[in-house]
Amino acid sequence: MQPSDFETAAISPAGEAHLSFAFGEHRIRITGAETAGRIGIWEEITTPGAGAPLHVHHAEDEMFFVLDGRVRFWCGEERFEAGVGATVVLPRGVPHRFENVGETALRMLVAVTPGGFETFFLDAAALTGVDETAIMSLAARYRLEFLPEPATRAA
Repeated sequence: MQPSDFETAAISPAGEAHLSFAFGEHRIRITGAETAGRIGIWEEITTPGAGAPLHVHHAEDEMFFVLDGRVRFWCGEERFEAGVGATVVLPRGVPHRFENVGETALRMLVAVTPGGFETFFLDAAALTGVDETAIMSLAARYRLEFLPEPATRAA
């Protein structure tokens, strides 16, 4: 699909999504393929204490809108918390992670621009077993880099 091919609305009706349980629960709502690569959108559901590991997107900027719960973000040297209604935009190329610091499920609407990364979760779910080599190979295809966690993290 070429950028000029995005001439009609991309719609994700309520209750419909592509589900993935790789790296947490993801409800893929709009794919980059549906928007000529302009944007990808998913709902991220994270249990208390869980979150994304430290990583870098080399190809996308990422936007989070907190629907339910409380989340702590690490972006480069910044540390901050966000609650319901907060919007956070993280730039590509900067190491970041997040963690549900609440007592209930964290729900966020997440978007990446350009789109395409959202299908990483579907592809990861299709992998059989827990093969670190396969996951790293998949991450490289998506220009995603997992980083080692620092020995200590500032709250």
